[in-house]
Amino acid sequence: MSMIEIRNLVKRYKDTIALDHLNLDIEEGEIFGLLGPNGSGKTTVINCLLALLKFDKGSIRIFGEEIQPDSYEIKRQIGIVMQNVAVFNELTVYENVDYFCGLYVPDRKKRKQLVEEAITFTGLEGYEKKRPKKLSGGLLRRLNIACGIAHRPRLVILDEPTVAVDPQSRNKILEGICQMNRQGSTIIYTSHYMEEVEQICSRIAILDKGRCLALGTKDELKRMIKTGEKVRLEGICLTPVQLESIRRMPQVYSVVYENETLTLRFEGNGSHLIGLLHYMEEEHLTCGSCVSELPTLNDVFLEITGKELRD
Repeated sequence: MSMIEIRNLVKRYKDTIALDHLNLDIEEGEIFGLLGPNGSGKTTVINCLLALLKFDKGSIRIFGEEIQPDSYEIKRQIGIVMQNVAVFNELTVYENVDYFCGLYVPDRKKRKQLVEEAITFTGLEGYEKKRPKKLSGGLLRRLNIACGIAHRPRLVILDEPTVAVDPQSRNKILEGICQMNRQGSTIIYTSHYMEEVEQICSRIAILDKGRCLALGTKDELKRMIKTGEKVRLEGICLTPVQLESIRRMPQVYSVVYENETLTLRFEGNGSHLIGLLHYMEEEHLTCGSCVSELPTLNDVFLEITGKELRD
């Protein structure tokens, strides 16, 4: 049985269908990535999971039980960190984490230990007495995460937790997410940063218009698309005959040659660069530079949705 089972989920806003018979399974122990352009249904899914939105059709089961607005025992095992920072400016860092942890853990002695662990976990040692207004953007994001995970939830939902933070804080947050996962938390992760999703997520769902267009590991997703290796050669002089020979090479589906720069796109998996270099050697061709790039998650997203992922 999956930790989360979403079946035929439908949510309408008047004439707009936000979720269109969505089906998803999220397994315990995963870092599950949710990708999609703005308006794809990601936030609606999260709000339905938390029973903050009433959906029109379908079902959601978490930990084997159907989620309801009053499913408090289920909700005690969930931590949520939304994109918009939600802390109290009147309270210190320690007081903020203690307050949110106290919503789940009434025992003061146990709570004190959990709060201190959350502060250490998010790298906020030394800032306990600071108020949020005195923190940098990256530290504020870390505080937001500490407040959401201090009670050691079984399931953690992170909605774009690294927006507008510095690289050091971003790395600290990503390391923390992986550590939480190793310690037993299942993670649902949304982001507009493809490299983050590719780096940490075990499986990824691509949503658009309320439907799941693709689901799998990053490698499985890459095998679903036509786009393969991209090769760019700069400072290469080609005759029309040579250019036509290159066009006819196996699995070449796109050739652009401008200003002595050749850009090739190949279909399928693996590298085709060696075959191209053999041809160049046979034709006594040289180039100034050569770059080979395998498909990225961004290529998958663009081909599947036809859209760019933007904030």
